[in-house]
Amino acid sequence: MPHGWIILDKPHGLGSTQAVAAVKRVCRQSGLGKVKVGHGGTLDPLATGVLPIALGEATKLTGRMLDGDKVYAFTVAFGAETDTLDLEGQVIGVSDVRPTLAEVEAVLPRFTGPIEQVPPAYSAIMVDGARAYDLARAGQEVELKGRAVTVHEILPLWGRWRAEGVTEGAGPAQCPPSVSPAGLPPPPEGEDLLEQITLTAHVSKGTYIRSLARDIALALGTRGHVTMLRRLKAGPFAIEQAISLDKLEEVAKGAPLENVLLPLEAGLVDIPALTLSPEQARAVRQGRVLAGLSPDDGFVDGLYWAKAGTVPVALLEVSSGEAKVVRGFNLPDVAE
Repeated sequence: MPHGWIILDKPHGLGSTQAVAAVKRVCRQSGLGKVKVGHGGTLDPLATGVLPIALGEATKLTGRMLDGDKVYAFTVAFGAETDTLDLEGQVIGVSDVRPTLAEVEAVLPRFTGPIEQVPPAYSAIMVDGARAYDLARAGQEVELKGRAVTVHEILPLWGRWRAEGVTEGAGPAQCPPSVSPAGLPPPPEGEDLLEQITLTAHVSKGTYIRSLARDIALALGTRGHVTMLRRLKAGPFAIEQAISLDKLEEVAKGAPLENVLLPLEAGLVDIPALTLSPEQARAVRQGRVLAGLSPDDGFVDGLYWAKAGTVPVALLEVSSGEAKVVRGFNLPDVAE
């Protein structure tokens, strides 16, 4: 049974559930049999980019992926708002107003930090036992409450690439694999009126990029909707680690799964590791509490992943010098 992560660069038009089904099929065709598979964060079919897919014991960590921060690139087209807030919807509002780059940059600080946003009516939020998008598609009016989210950073794509040292006219080899492999066009001048703009946003869980695009457009005195949405990072996983469906299909044709599989602990690199002695490892595997973890030895309160040698054993929550098992991993010990 494989345990680890396949980071898929989800293509346009493919649903997250379909992506999971594709991984299950590839595992069967490669002779691995029935493998437990799950994904770490839904992406709309219209969206592309990082979709972490967990195999085996890594599926116990998909909840952490859902709770993790995300980074997106997205294009806002100005002048029209749709009911879905993206290309699939019907136009429900229009405006002749077009902003300049300077006006966009001036308004973005309003959407940085803790903000409140109203999710799209076409979302998976439950309303009276039904999905909001099902109610909206049935023609019912859907009213959703605002929710608190955090936007850690939002800026034009050019601003991010400049920070990464990418210059105007850079060729495909120099461009990060975020939005397009083509060379970068020159950025708009500050006084040019924009029909659209591509932004990048580092956001907390629960943030709806479509709502963010709508609200930015409204703050600029116009209307807007998302025409491109690409996830560049989900939790600890970045687009540079993602593989295409074609690369995944190579496994079905006989390529080793190890070519595309990251280890389980790749999903834990954002938290500190705790190396256990053999006695401690046995205790943790039995679900017992570890005591005597002194702050003087660097054990501050918080979440750790415990390992025996190189084998992940469990997620532990350290509090007041004690470590309790949050989630155990049933992985074979290399020494066995």
